[in-house]
Amino acid sequence: MAQRTRETSVAQAAPARKSLTRRIWRAIPKGIRMPLGIIAAVIAFTWIVLCFIGPYITPYDPLAQNLPRFTEPGELAWLGTDELGRDVFSRIIAGAQVTIALALLLVVLSMCVGSLLGVIAGFFGGWVDETIMRITDLVLAFPTVILAMVTAAAMGASLFNAVVAALIVSWPPYARVVRSMVLSLRGGDFVASGRLLGFSPMRSIRQDILPNVAGPTLVMASLDIGTAALLLSGLSFLGLGAKPPTPEWGSMVSSAVQHFDKWWLGVFPGLAILTVVISFHFLGDALRDGLDPGAERV
Repeated sequence: MAQRTRETSVAQAAPARKSLTRRIWRAIPKGIRMPLGIIAAVIAFTWIVLCFIGPYITPYDPLAQNLPRFTEPGELAWLGTDELGRDVFSRIIAGAQVTIALALLLVVLSMCVGSLLGVIAGFFGGWVDETIMRITDLVLAFPTVILAMVTAAAMGASLFNAVVAALIVSWPPYARVVRSMVLSLRGGDFVASGRLLGFSPMRSIRQDILPNVAGPTLVMASLDIGTAALLLSGLSFLGLGAKPPTPEWGSMVSSAVQHFDKWWLGVFPGLAILTVVISFHFLGDALRDGLDPGAERV
């Protein structure tokens, strides 16, 4: 009799998890099929592909200084050359491997750290919840960019320190959102049935909680990729990120400030940052619409 009750409880709990998981994976292609989702996916996919094939399509070495200085865009250099005779197009493609890769790494780390702390705080509650949330509030009390600048300046200018500084200010939103979802889920019937069946806290979190918070967290992550790229570029622009001669979009725009009459030095790196930020924001909006039941066609 006990075995039959156990099987019935598991059967009732499993469809809730599976149906939500299926809805999440169905929402991804649905969101991308939307007009803005298509445009955003194409632009984002193009930049990601360029990160991999960049070394094979750049006409010049991004660090070589063997071209005439301040050459305007033309046949010799498609996007012109900078003050040291380096090809701007080659440096933008090489900069994509730095900026986009670090932005993706930053978002993954922020999502993992913030989601883990949010799940722990929401599931266990009590003093654990209070401690984690007070630390979260402390970080959120400071302006994001200012705190990142101060942290990066204290640790020293480098790409690694810029990522660490950005990580410190990026994980709290994930922790707060995931905690609020866990608080609403931990009292659910499917979670209670699992605990009554003897599920350990870790198994309950893994099987019952995480599948239910995966969708909103994925949307937040897709929206934050552009923000992360902008934050890292901003730190490099201020001299707190990439060091010369590393090709990075923010540092390229910073160097262009000294030569306002050479418009191509700042316009093309700025357009690269703009397209990445907008494409990933639109992609995140498309995924959010795909996960919204109200957006489904009747």
